[in-house]
Amino acid sequence: MSSFVPFWFIVIAILWTGFFVLEGFDFGVGMLHSVVGRDEAGRRAAINTIGPLWDGNEVWLIVAGAAMFAAFPGWYATMFSGMYLALVLLLGCLIIRGVAFEYRGKRDAARWRRTWDVGLTVGSVLAPLLFGIALGDLLHGLPINSAQNYTGSFWDLLQPYAVFTGVTIVLVCLLHGANFLSLKTTGDEHERSRRIARRVAPVTCAFVIGFIIWTHIEASSAFFLNVIELLAILAALAAVSLVYARRDGFAFAATCVTIAACIITLFVDLYPNVMVSSTNAAYNLTVHNTASPPYSLKAMTIVVIIFLPLVLGYQAWTYYVFRRRVSASEFRPGAAPAEVPEPRAAEPPRRRSVRPWGRVTPRA
Repeated sequence: MSSFVPFWFIVIAILWTGFFVLEGFDFGVGMLHSVVGRDEAGRRAAINTIGPLWDGNEVWLIVAGAAMFAAFPGWYATMFSGMYLALVLLLGCLIIRGVAFEYRGKRDAARWRRTWDVGLTVGSVLAPLLFGIALGDLLHGLPINSAQNYTGSFWDLLQPYAVFTGVTIVLVCLLHGANFLSLKTTGDEHERSRRIARRVAPVTCAFVIGFIIWTHIEASSAFFLNVIELLAILAALAAVSLVYARRDGFAFAATCVTIAACIITLFVDLYPNVMVSSTNAAYNLTVHNTASPPYSLKAMTIVVIIFLPLVLGYQAWTYYVFRRRVSASEFRPGAAPAEVPEPRAAEPPRRRSVRPWGRVTPRA
């Protein structure tokens, strides 16, 4: 086996983890924007916390899908053909979210904005739910035959473990988004975000613990949890404690670790499989029987080593530039625009008045 095969499995796991950590709070803000913002100014403030960031975060999804296609074409083909209807529904949710961001402010009509607000909320709930179901199906198993073809139907995707995984991802995104809003808003919106986080945190923690235990039972015969599984539980417990302690920054960091550990757990417990066959274990899709040729993987590795640091640096710079808090007062009528004032033109230098030494008396 080429040494690039496990490397690319790790790269894909990192890309999916980065997507959920960054897009996770986007989904959470989309779910909560109408709850945190009680009026139009509050809703606009909530949306503007992710306005400069959400489309950049979705790039991680595109790169993750492209990496699967290039590094493991057999995995990509079976997964995307077997989950075709679910992926079309997922694509529709992502499209509705993107259009809602851009179109809700195009007309000054309450019904128009309300329609797009509903679309944004529904899309933000269904997208992580469908992502979670898809990832849960990979580990639990799907009907796949010896030719690596999916032989089930749409309803075979909705297994109890997969649905539970989807609900867990939704709840973690909800808490992740509430913590992000508490960091990025002021005033009433800030306090509402904190209250929502306190209500959601215990439920989310319970689901994360249940998900980790169920995943461990599905994938391992060992009694004790591995390090990543234990980290997910500890991070979820820490998130609850930090939310109630009003430590917004640390609570957000804890939910980042929680969602990252949950996604990494799925990939760690899945390896060396990439899709489990419920028909016969001999039909499992693995990193060995779905990988691209070694030369392709080598060429892709060189590209990743060169360009990935540049992309990470650019995105970190973007987060730094848009780090300030957003206030609902900025969007109320008559509010001054929250922009950096332009530097004033330099004033011309003042003339120094010269005091005469004496008065000249004209001659007669």
